[in-house]
Amino acid sequence: MKRMTMSNLQIEQFTARTDNFGVLIHDPDANLTASIDAPEEKPILDALGRRGWTLTHIFTTHHHMDHVEANAALKKRFGVEIIGPEDEKAQIPGIDRAVGHGERFKFGNFDVDVIATPGHTAGEISFHIPAAKIAFTGDTLFSLGCGRLFEGTPAMMFKSLQRLVALPGETEIYCGHEYSESNARFALTIDPENSALKERARQITALREAGLPTLPTTLLREMATNPFLRWYDPSIRKNLNMEKASDEAVFAEIRKRKDNF
Repeated sequence: MKRMTMSNLQIEQFTARTDNFGVLIHDPDANLTASIDAPEEKPILDALGRRGWTLTHIFTTHHHMDHVEANAALKKRFGVEIIGPEDEKAQIPGIDRAVGHGERFKFGNFDVDVIATPGHTAGEISFHIPAAKIAFTGDTLFSLGCGRLFEGTPAMMFKSLQRLVALPGETEIYCGHEYSESNARFALTIDPENSALKERARQITALREAGLPTLPTTLLREMATNPFLRWYDPSIRKNLNMEKASDEAVFAEIRKRKDNF
C-alpha cells in the first residue's frame, strides 16, 4: 500500500491477484474516485474502505481479464462510469465511454489525456494527468520493461513507447504489474555496464526483500535504466552487435531476447 497526494489528487496503490497493482485516484474537492483498471474486486473494496472513498469511475487500459475482471461487479455495486479504449470497446465489460488517442476528458478538477499505446494488445491506451505529473501505462511500459506483444507488432510498441518518453521526465509512472525484479535481471544482460541500472537493481532487490513495492517509478529513471527505452544507447547497440541498425530494429531485438529470457 502506498499513499500520496499530488496537486490535491490522492493516490492509493495496492496489490491484487498474484502480481497486479491496483491504483485508486481521488479528487477530494469533487469527491470522485477512479480505479485504474479493475483486476480484482476485494482488494479494490478494501482500499476504498481504508480511505473512506466511494468508487465513481474505472479507467480501463486494455481488455485482458486481469485488468477488467471486476468491472461488472463494481459497476453493479457502485454504478460507476467505465472509460476505456475505443479500439477495444467491444471487449471491455460494462464500458460507458470509449476514448482514443489525443482525447482529453475531465476527472473532477483534473484533465486526463488519452495516449494510444498499442502493442501488448491492439488497442491499449494510457492515461496521463498533467497537473498531477502522473501516467498510468497499464501493460505497455513497466519498471525496467515493456509489455509482451500478444496482439501488436514491435513497430506498434516502439511507437507507443516513443509517445510515452515524450512526456515530461518527472512524470511518475504507475503500471499494471510488479515485474521489476525479473525485469532488472534481464536488463543487466543487455546493459551490464550501466551503473545507474546496477544501483537500481540493488534497490529493487532490497525493496522486494522488505515486502515493499518498487512502484511508482519516474520516466527519467526509466530512461536511464530501462533497456526498452534505450534503443539509441551506443553500449547497448555494441552488446547487441547492432551499431548501425535502426532504433526500431534495436528495440525489436531487445523484445525478442526478453521473450526468450
